[in-house]
Amino acid sequence: MQTAGGISACLPIHSDLDLVWVRQHVRQAAAQLGFGLVDQTKLVTAASELARNTLVHGGGGQMECAPVDRGGARGLRLTFSDEGPGIADLDQALLDGYTSGEGLGMGLGGARRLVHEFAIDSRAGSGTTVTVTSWLAGAPRPREER
Repeated sequence: MQTAGGISACLPIHSDLDLVWVRQHVRQAAAQLGFGLVDQTKLVTAASELARNTLVHGGGGQMECAPVDRGGARGLRLTFSDEGPGIADLDQALLDGYTSGEGLGMGLGGARRLVHEFAIDSRAGSGTTVTVTSWLAGAPRPREER
């Protein structure tokens, strides 16, 4: 499903071809919002890692992409979800060098470093949801309460 403007979408992740569609959509959405080439590349790289994890480790799932606005700052939020086996030890999975497969072990930790906000929810047997957000010109400051 894509919505007006072509930024918001919910894309399936069930094959290597879907990974290509995810990368293309994220690049186009980031460019449309005004992200520069370097920031587009960071976001697409994070999306690629997370989409591959969704496919390989989660057995497939989906990515939701949506523009966000916080206090006048614009950004792009990506949510990857699956109903796979989940991650038994999140702390270990986020360590650089850790891999549960044949990869380099840079996926989750690397994706976390490439975005401004990173959240993961996973329990063994319950699937995984990873939400990342990148902001134009850096993350907005939290509002001060008076």
